[in-house]
Amino acid sequence: MKLTHRLSAWCAAALMAAAPLGALAQDTAPAPAPAPAAQPAPEPPKAPAPPPEAAKAPEPAPAPAEAAKPAEAAPTTEDLVKRITDIEAYFGNVAPSADGKVAVAGPGHNGFMMICAALVLFMTLPGLALFYGGLVRSKNVLSVLAQCMGIAGLVTILWYVCGYTLVFGEHPAEGAPSYAPFLGSMKYLFLDGVGGAPNTNYTGWPSHSTFAMYQLMFAIITPALIIGAIAERMKFIAVLLFVTLWMFIVYFPLAHMVWGFDGYLNGVWNSGAKVPAIDFAGGTVVHMSSGWSALVLCLILGKRLGFGKEKMAPHSMVLVMVGTGMLWVGWYGFNAGSALAADGIASQAFMTTTLAAAVGGFVWALVEWIHKGHPSILGFCSGIVAGLVVITPACGFVTAKGAMIIGVLAGLIPYLSVMFLKPILNMDDALDTFGVHGVGGTLGAIMTGILATDKVNANLISETYAKKNGLAELVTNGGLLGAQLKAVVITIILSVVATAVIAFVVKIIVGLRPTPEVEAAGLDISEHGEEGYII
Repeated sequence: MKLTHRLSAWCAAALMAAAPLGALAQDTAPAPAPAPAAQPAPEPPKAPAPPPEAAKAPEPAPAPAEAAKPAEAAPTTEDLVKRITDIEAYFGNVAPSADGKVAVAGPGHNGFMMICAALVLFMTLPGLALFYGGLVRSKNVLSVLAQCMGIAGLVTILWYVCGYTLVFGEHPAEGAPSYAPFLGSMKYLFLDGVGGAPNTNYTGWPSHSTFAMYQLMFAIITPALIIGAIAERMKFIAVLLFVTLWMFIVYFPLAHMVWGFDGYLNGVWNSGAKVPAIDFAGGTVVHMSSGWSALVLCLILGKRLGFGKEKMAPHSMVLVMVGTGMLWVGWYGFNAGSALAADGIASQAFMTTTLAAAVGGFVWALVEWIHKGHPSILGFCSGIVAGLVVITPACGFVTAKGAMIIGVLAGLIPYLSVMFLKPILNMDDALDTFGVHGVGGTLGAIMTGILATDKVNANLISETYAKKNGLAELVTNGGLLGAQLKAVVITIILSVVATAVIAFVVKIIVGLRPTPEVEAAGLDISEHGEEGYII
């Protein structure tokens, strides 16, 4: 239907609704039915005569006439056009026009994003905490829970003070500083100016405050992933100091580069991106950064006491399975929510996430069955998480077929990394953080460059951004893989170099490891004064 036809229909409906009810009734009401035959009415009783005093009472003065209220003016055609434009923008998840901008969030999209934010927090607390907690020995289970909760509190404080603005603070179009592609401005220091109205530089209809909290949940889980590589052997104070420095040097700059308004690697939403790479939900920002940092940190930290000599099996596979289920459920907020609206792209991400996770878990267990002679619960759980990791950067850009391919590779490549690369590197990656998140995140970024298609997501060839920074041409001509590889290299260099420097700084200031006696007794009772299980 042409726009003029839609306008005519909407205008007619609106004018009908605005017409006075009396006039509408005169024009449309059916003729009244004939009245029933009249019955003789009984004679009314006579009123008693008033007393003489009442007869002499003066008549009350007539009440002054009420001031006539001006009739509401019917909406003009221009008003109706603006209203229709905003309605269509709402359903299409497009920001309202400048002359018809709204001061409140769209309730459906906003509610969806609040739920997604809660789901991403659910991934860390309790999902990741239980997943990692079950994988360690019983004497260290509480240390993992404490690290997850401590990181949640610490990162939230940093996010409030300056983290959010360092990632998403916009620079002026004219006169932006030279560092603008790598770090945000101080515009939202202490979340000043972050309120209920949408910030249309990032979202069309969810409120700015909802967007800020949604992104906070990503900032919380990313450093929490690192602790899987150094579990059972790093002091709590060292973890907190490391995370503080790491957020400023690695996470905030990288997140701005990939998702920021004028980010260096933001090919989808920055028309001036120098490297037009794509990352739908955090393959580089979350999984590669944490995975490669985990590799470096565990190498610097060294192996656990007794590693290779003592049995260090997971103390509760039940907790691991429960944590895996929570991660899978929460991941829908992580991936589908990254569409930043309850729209078709969110639905596509929901589907591809499901396919990759299920296939990844099945393939990992199948390969383990062939290799070791049995499919373990740990194998299923590791494969599910690997599938979720690898699909993350691609989930809103690939078809169902692409998701199935990613699921197969996610169950195979990280498995080979855990089984064969880890022994070659001779490292104690306690909970396989590098094998799953480092290798899986890198694989996901590369596969995104191969499988992404504008048939799923038209933003890949948009006139406003993608055709100006070259992304559209890369997608159309098959050159996106090159941009993805550049983003991979930048992420690895930043994560590896920065983590090495930070680790040595922390080692000098507070030390990295507890004493051998504390480590042997377990971090739960030594550092937190509690035990996970009292027998």
